[in-house]
Amino acid sequence: MDFFPFLMQFLQGVIILKAATLPEHVHMYVSIPPKLNVSKTIGRIKGKSALMIFDRHPEYRDRNNRHFWARGYYCETVGNVNEETIKQYIQEQYERDRLEGDSKK
Repeated sequence: MDFFPFLMQFLQGVIILKAATLPEHVHMYVSIPPKLNVSKTIGRIKGKSALMIFDRHPEYRDRNNRHFWARGYYCETVGNVNEETIKQYIQEQYERDRLEGDSKK
């Protein structure tokens, strides 16, 4: 089962346009319909994904008092940059983190 498509079935109208999972964080470029509250949508993404991770990896349940994600998040609207710039940024962050991880070994 692919993680992101399964997650999206719980979030009607929300589309993940680009995502990169890194060892300590996740970058996501998400389209959220204007009628949805951004904070609540991010909360649902984090909540549902944490439950999915706990199901697949029960050993994580007892860490951090059953909290998988940090409390906050960073959100920005697209205005002065285009979609390709955002996708490129996410890819570059993924590549940079991967390279830094390899150099620490």
